[in-house]
Amino acid sequence: MLAAVAAGRDIVLEGPPGTSKTTMLKAITAEWDIPLLFVEGNADLTPSKIVGHHNPARVLREDYSADNFVPGPLVEAMERGGFLYIEEFNRAPEDTLNTLLTAIADRSIAIPRVGTVTARPTFRVVASMNPYDNVGTTRLSTSVHDRLCRLAIGYQDEAAERDIVALRAGGADGDLRTALVADAVAVTRATRTHPDVRQGSSVRGAIDTVLIALQLIALRGVSAPGDDRYPSTVYDAMVVALSGRIHLDEAAETTPERVLREIWEDRFVLRPAAAAPG
Repeated sequence: MLAAVAAGRDIVLEGPPGTSKTTMLKAITAEWDIPLLFVEGNADLTPSKIVGHHNPARVLREDYSADNFVPGPLVEAMERGGFLYIEEFNRAPEDTLNTLLTAIADRSIAIPRVGTVTARPTFRVVASMNPYDNVGTTRLSTSVHDRLCRLAIGYQDEAAERDIVALRAGGADGDLRTALVADAVAVTRATRTHPDVRQGSSVRGAIDTVLIALQLIALRGVSAPGDDRYPSTVYDAMVVALSGRIHLDEAAETTPERVLREIWEDRFVLRPAAAAPG
């Protein structure tokens, strides 16, 4: 990612939510001390919303002029030399995406009654797409694909996810919290491989599982991972944190709660039983 933008290339990041796409961009723009402008791709993202528009009240008083033009995020990113980050890139209308082609190819854009805006050297267009979600998306044209580099981003490995959860969930270190982080990461990762799940939860689900479980542990007075109430407390936290984050296969005749129960049983019932002597 850093190599691509340092080389002056625009790029599309393709991967599920929660894989640190935004975190990487924030880190790069913070290091370079340049702006990061966000745009949400959807059917309402018109060319005027991304390029900018003339102030209607001032136009009535003064007629059109460069002074009453209100720059959109594209023009602002070009003028300030920032990153224009377009989330859900393939949800934006085709005519809006075509507006970006000139800015990407020529590093400039001509705006009627304003003139030509030339981008500063650090200007980049960075887009993101979720490969699992096809509802409401449009097929990107060859012209768009030909002007963008592409990087497929997957989930972090288990060790990295544990580090992320431990960092984001906070709280004092100890055997209980260490076990909770490991269990939350394990059950969250299991949602991505369950046969009835089309898209599992990102690491955000594991973070929320830990945060909710810590509150339940305090309310119930659970003192250690060996407490008989610990497994059921983790399951209750899983239902709240993960049931809305997993997307079932259309053909699956089950519910998110049932899937989570299967994952929980595999972690807290079947595996301990298999590991027990005899």
